[in-house]
Amino acid sequence: MEQELGKNAVWANYQKDIADDHYYYCRSCIRQAFLPGSERMFLHIVGNVLGKDIYDDPKHTTCTGIAYHSDLVPQETTATVIARHFALMTEAGYENMAISCITSFGLYTEILETWKEHPEEEEKVRDYLWKATRREFKIPKNIAHTSDIIFHFRHQIAEKATRRLVDVNGNPLKVVDHIGCHYAKLFPSKGVGGAEFPYVLAGMVDAWGGQQVDYPERRHCCGFGFRNYLVMANRGYSVANSHKKLESMKPYQPDLIVANCPGCAMFLDRWQYTIEQMEGKTYGANGQGIPVLTYEEMAGLVLGYNPWDLGMQLHQIDVEPLLLKMGIDYNPAGKHELGARQLTIPTLK
Repeated sequence: MEQELGKNAVWANYQKDIADDHYYYCRSCIRQAFLPGSERMFLHIVGNVLGKDIYDDPKHTTCTGIAYHSDLVPQETTATVIARHFALMTEAGYENMAISCITSFGLYTEILETWKEHPEEEEKVRDYLWKATRREFKIPKNIAHTSDIIFHFRHQIAEKATRRLVDVNGNPLKVVDHIGCHYAKLFPSKGVGGAEFPYVLAGMVDAWGGQQVDYPERRHCCGFGFRNYLVMANRGYSVANSHKKLESMKPYQPDLIVANCPGCAMFLDRWQYTIEQMEGKTYGANGQGIPVLTYEEMAGLVLGYNPWDLGMQLHQIDVEPLLLKMGIDYNPAGKHELGARQLTIPTLK
């Protein structure tokens, strides 16, 4: 009993405070480009399925994160842009930030931690913001990545689910979780489980009936690395990192990969096509690739949504073998429909 209490005490140090309601939503540049259905699904799950108050502000802009990490924008400029976001949140009457992008999440945290250690930097940025926009701000009371919020409500989602992460025979799907480096590694104490035991995605898998897949390179970077990809001559470094991960997970025969970073999801998906073209090699069953899902897509599937309403037709790796394995009834031609899609809300428990 004492040993178990000791383990629980240690694990408590790896948890984070996640607000229950009233979120100011910070969109992601690359998520809107790569996976627009996931952002829409997050807002729908939080606002409509869970009935929470979340504000999607049309005045919100880029955090400059990719340019900042590529040494194109100085920290003072980035900090002033983020201070403007804090000001917009303050003006809207919110204290809790829900941040869609992993890089933004890491950058907001970096700026706040910098201000804690160097309050003179905060005063400098407040002055910059006032001179540029005549705005003032309050420090957020709570900052969470959007995957934190889905994790926080994972059991409520399970109660409303019409499906589980199982195959047609009821066997748990084998799921690889990939955690973005800017979530778990920049400031480990700010993520659920820290860098050693990140549980933000694995917790969803456990709650929704899937089986975690552990493998040697589970915590290895996907390879995006900004300058690894943005500079064409460096792209070999990017694909090599994804290749290392995929080679390591292949013997465990996962049914899907779930990621909480838009860049990670995109590269683990797209690089599989690249590797197939380069080497003629695939990593999934029957000559297929391994589908790469966002956590919102995974949540949407268990809640019973149409996969094409979730935006899964935008993936490079075909998701239809996974849908068939789960016994999901879908229209194969539906993914080719043009025009704005309207979410068809299933009957929830």
